[in-house]
Amino acid sequence: MSVVAGLDCIVAITGLAFEARVAGCVTVVSDGDRTPALLQQAISSGVRGVLSFGVCGGLSPHLAPGHWVVASAVLLGRESHFPHQQWSQRLSATLPRSTQGPILAVEHVTSAQNKPELYARTGAIAVDMESHFAAKVAAAHNLPFASCRVVIDPAHRRLPPAALLNLRPGGAIDLRAVVQSVIRRPGQLPDLLRLAIDAFRAQSALRRGRALLGPTLLVPEA
Repeated sequence: MSVVAGLDCIVAITGLAFEARVAGCVTVVSDGDRTPALLQQAISSGVRGVLSFGVCGGLSPHLAPGHWVVASAVLLGRESHFPHQQWSQRLSATLPRSTQGPILAVEHVTSAQNKPELYARTGAIAVDMESHFAAKVAAAHNLPFASCRVVIDPAHRRLPPAALLNLRPGGAIDLRAVVQSVIRRPGQLPDLLRLAIDAFRAQSALRRGRALLGPTLLVPEA
């Protein structure tokens, strides 16, 4: 978690270390069961809103790597959480190549591997692992929340085994584990290289979009 929050701050929740660096504000990197407590700590001194920020998996076949998704709803099982409408509209109007639609929340990345089935069953256009935390904690503190994410892996692509490995603390990729996975299963290397190209596009879009959002991340005044 980054520096101490304040009344002019937005808490951004991410899943990866590079997302947190791009966010450049008070940031919580998701850490499984500890995530709600980390968010509670981040907002305890008073903040203006909670934003889920970073990359996501594409479920809609119309979304390519680098496309922004602004959540119109966050779906988790039978639960539906609805972002702050005005904030979401501002994000959608500002972020290039953005699409509004439901984001499906999952607890494990492997749960998002059957993308066509998830798209047909839920109607969600993208999937991530953090937006539901933002929604629940924001609701508990009567704060606005929103979710804006960049597609990193499109709907037609399954993630190779090396991309499904657990992250290191703080959301860093475990490069040694990735190399060992490739050595054990070298056939995944072409898919991993394609994912690296898509990740470069997504990171570039994430940085460009973050620059457009400015210091307030467009959160409406209370």
